[in-house]
Amino acid sequence: MKRQIGLILAMAMGAPLIFTACGGDNTANNGNNGNTGNNQANAAKTVRFLNFKPESATAYEEIVRKYNEETGNTVIVETAANNTYEQTLSAKMATNEAPTIFQVNGPRGYANWRDYCADLSNTKLYSHLTDKNAALTYNGKVYGIPYTVEGYGIIYNDEITEKYFDLPDKAVAFDDMDDVKNFADLKAVVEDMQSKKDVLGIKGVFACTSLKPGDDWRWQTHLANIPIYYEFKNNNVDLTGEGTKEISFEYGQYFKNIFDLYINNSTVDKKMLGSKITDESMAEFALGECAMVQNGNWAWSQIKGISGNKVTADNIKYLPIYTGIEGEENQGLCIGTENFFCINSQASQAEQQAAADFLFWLYSSESGKNYVTNSLGFIAPFDTFDDAETPNDPLTREVLDWMDEKGIVNIPWNFTLFPSQTFKDDFGSALLRYAQGSIDWNEVEKTVSESWKNESANLA
Repeated sequence: MKRQIGLILAMAMGAPLIFTACGGDNTANNGNNGNTGNNQANAAKTVRFLNFKPESATAYEEIVRKYNEETGNTVIVETAANNTYEQTLSAKMATNEAPTIFQVNGPRGYANWRDYCADLSNTKLYSHLTDKNAALTYNGKVYGIPYTVEGYGIIYNDEITEKYFDLPDKAVAFDDMDDVKNFADLKAVVEDMQSKKDVLGIKGVFACTSLKPGDDWRWQTHLANIPIYYEFKNNNVDLTGEGTKEISFEYGQYFKNIFDLYINNSTVDKKMLGSKITDESMAEFALGECAMVQNGNWAWSQIKGISGNKVTADNIKYLPIYTGIEGEENQGLCIGTENFFCINSQASQAEQQAAADFLFWLYSSESGKNYVTNSLGFIAPFDTFDDAETPNDPLTREVLDWMDEKGIVNIPWNFTLFPSQTFKDDFGSALLRYAQGSIDWNEVEKTVSESWKNESANLA
């Protein structure tokens, strides 16, 4: 599994990562970074951590209480709302409460925040990274450390799909979801299920497609990753070069295939999607009101936490996001990371040291590793974890199974190369207008290619 993690991270980031942006000579403390509990100078220091993941907020609150109990050190966690991390980070950096620990999402994020990224080359956390090529580096120095590997695809409730496959009048010859190998198969199953939704006791096959601005990240980022991946791959684009500054969106029609399937076979009318949020779609899935939803393995904590949840762990499964692209029978999940810890180089050396101490405690101590595995649900890319110390939730186990599946190519996360949040917002706005019927698909494709080009031109 650790070899697979290293490979996935390297693929996702185009390892090794060399940046042409102007990197600073910022350094975190050299030497003993990560030694907790022994440095009295650090004990009184407060670390501020700006968390990227709203779904992890409760877990981090428990983590910092435990850390304080074990070490006497204080970590204050603040969590940015969905889709507002960059704005929140910008606002916080200009105050006396600037985060000591923050995150960037890859090369684009590093380019934006390089003046605030300390060199982490000598930290204990980096020394235990399974694949050193997965780190964000410039001129031989490390400025971001990946802290989890994740996967996403189409989550389905096997109890509902099995009920469908048992119907005597089903329109397909398949016996179960394992027979679904491409978009044509998926479309046939979904559309027939939708026609039989009353018999199946659901409101629709797919949960509502959340297109409210700020909650559209599953489509303008995660779903968009698939056509962009294939465009770069099939055109042999160097992911570290200038070739990523323009796209033709030549696989946009395949995006449309699956997006139409989502919005036309849903729990709600597509004209209502502009008011829908991710929490609503996950609640629909948890309550058994739909059979499928696109999301990542981080969603299990949300699903099981819904009051009245009807989806048991043994019935939650993953299917790749099929779009109709040739050869997708061998396609797996989208697996990678956009999560890199950085330490604020503008903080004092003592504060940087205290931040490094906390991160190493989290990924090396028994208490910390227990939280990482069982509360955060992270697949940790560090050799401090053995194979038994991996999350046991059903979605993470599914991700690990897909990583080990022979003959399957899992799609790396190329959306870390998307030029800006503005591009994503433009894409999401176009998708909403398309769903509401105010523009046609050609206008969506034009928006995507033009916004990508315009936003890439503003990159440093």
